Amino acid sequence: MEMNCFNHRVFLLTLLLPIVVILVEGQGTRVGFYSTSCPKVESIVSSTVQSHFKSDPTIAPGLLRMHFHDCFVQGCDGSILIDGPNAEKTAPPNQLLRGYEVIDDSKTQLESVCPGVVSCADILALAARDSVVLTSGASWAVPTGRRDGTVSQSSDANNLPGFRDTVNVQKQKFADKGLNTQDLVTLVGGHTIGTAACQFFSHRLYNFTSTGADPSINPAFVSQLQALCPQNGDGSRRIGLDNGSANKFDTSFFANLRDGKGILESDQRLWTDNSTKTFVQRFLGVRGLLGLTFNVEFGKSMVKMSNIGVKTGTAGEIRKVCSKVN
Repeated sequence: MEMNCFNHRVFLLTLLLPIVVILVEGQGTRVGFYSTSCPKVESIVSSTVQSHFKSDPTIAPGLLRMHFHDCFVQGCDGSILIDGPNAEKTAPPNQLLRGYEVIDDSKTQLESVCPGVVSCADILALAARDSVVLTSGASWAVPTGRRDGTVSQSSDANNLPGFRDTVNVQKQKFADKGLNTQDLVTLVGGHTIGTAACQFFSHRLYNFTSTGADPSINPAFVSQLQALCPQNGDGSRRIGLDNGSANKFDTSFFANLRDGKGILESDQRLWTDNSTKTFVQRFLGVRGLLGLTFNVEFGKSMVKMSNIGVKTGTAGEIRKVCSKVN
């Protein structure tokens, strides 16, 4: 009986194994996709990002944000790069994205070396990783092989995570893309670099409740933020999302959430909701909880995110110019 049961299990595994392989390969991306067709792709993108970063360090968080916004709309297909009166980049959540010139510069160089081979979507995925490395974060292997989408509509950007979203709304938006609660906290941790305009958080500083500011903000921090973003002041003024460490990829963003110094309402809520607070604490190494290494987990979650809705095989196209559909 035991032998028959064993044989039955082997038979089932034999049937299931090809399905598992198909599912893995079905994503269509893999590390080293261009190893023979365009072997210098990663070095070209890396040197280009580095060149732009030297003259403007704020380009790093811009590229990371752009990749995120691309993947959450139409999948990771470079549709955020397409120009047009009603394209994704014109949608309110995308109007302040930066770094398009870095992608265009990389594409121009790659077209001269291996024309029609490397997708704009892959360039963006690589540039996002390189941006993290340049701000003292750890590197990770980026699977490539994405093809570029041909559809870009501003209305499709309505479902992007928003700065006033509750944790439940955030979790649902991430779950819709195959990302879990740990991925949510990890990827929002990307706010360890970069800035936010006053217009996205000043509502927390004045008349948030009948008694004044958002009570989840550290009272001593409220006055600092009010001085930087006065009521009816310049809404475009930018403030570091990670107070005291906005240019370095580290865990201080999570420490700020713990201390009531999260800038965005949606970010601070990760500390006030128990389902997400646990992951924040694990990144901070709170005693009694299994620790998580932010740099390691960020790379893993980025790989998961960068495979959302990818177009491979004969789907999409390889754009000659990233801002224009062929």
